[in-house]
Amino acid sequence: MTSSQRRASQSKPNEARLHRRETQSQRPETASWRQTAYDIIFLADTPAGRWFDIGLLIAILASIAVISLETVPEYRDAPQWMTWLSAAEWMLTGLFTIEYVMRLACVRHPLRYAVSFWGIVDLLSILPSYASLVVGRSSRSFVILRSIRLLRVFRVLKLWRMMSDADELSTAVWRARNKVVVFLAVLLVAVTISGTLMYHVEADFPGHERPDSQFTSIPQSMYWAIVTMTTVGYGDVVPKTTPGKMISAVLILLGYSLIIVPTGFVSAELSGKRGDAIPSADASQPPQTCDVCGRSWHRVSANFCDHCGASLDVTDESDRIIQSLDDA
Repeated sequence: MTSSQRRASQSKPNEARLHRRETQSQRPETASWRQTAYDIIFLADTPAGRWFDIGLLIAILASIAVISLETVPEYRDAPQWMTWLSAAEWMLTGLFTIEYVMRLACVRHPLRYAVSFWGIVDLLSILPSYASLVVGRSSRSFVILRSIRLLRVFRVLKLWRMMSDADELSTAVWRARNKVVVFLAVLLVAVTISGTLMYHVEADFPGHERPDSQFTSIPQSMYWAIVTMTTVGYGDVVPKTTPGKMISAVLILLGYSLIIVPTGFVSAELSGKRGDAIPSADASQPPQTCDVCGRSWHRVSANFCDHCGASLDVTDESDRIIQSLDDA
């Protein structure tokens, strides 16, 4: 690993440290009811904050259950049930509205929170209920967006360290983007050609036109090609002629061989990244063990754990090896 790569790995902050830094930047400076409310609403380090988040998660789950039950025919067609479900939903909406207003009131920069990811999610979780007063009950189903707020379980259970794994996966996908784009382009060409060919074979072959064919157009045939190539096979559009069945068989085999290609691209990027993270055998570096999570192997010059972000005790032997690598 070169010195520039080591510096790049050191400069990449841990997800948990970023979250803590952003949290502290929004905390009111002076001790007041706003600071107390902020600690309860935004922090899960105190018993009150933890119980607040647990209660919030329960309320979100209850709201999702109520909205889901409203779409069940047995309850939707029963006025008595709908009255109770509607009352429960409006009660939960009122609680979420109060919570959203309290979040804006206790943060240091309300506008920054309002336009942040969580601020937008919190707003979208209550807007559909109020929109239903204008456009009707059809918009109530969008309240299911509250399920996004369940991601706060990472904070409640102190699982922010898992976000580093998600970041690693997203980085691998981004690094493989060029290969994935080329793969999708080839797939699009194959779908277009096979769909057009099936349309002419099944419905528009000169002298053998089939007005009863399910391949009524090229877009319909392309839809069939996508369903067939991905091995989903809905069965709503099927070939009836022998040439069409032969093309279908070839397309299925092609789909089996192509469906694993993107996975291979991402796996290769993940393997390469983890290979960079582990010291080479000729470096003879003793493993540094994190006292917090117990991870043994880290980058050659890492001062912080790649897994949990805790500080590492870099030994003199490690410093000597790093210096020798830099000299080389």
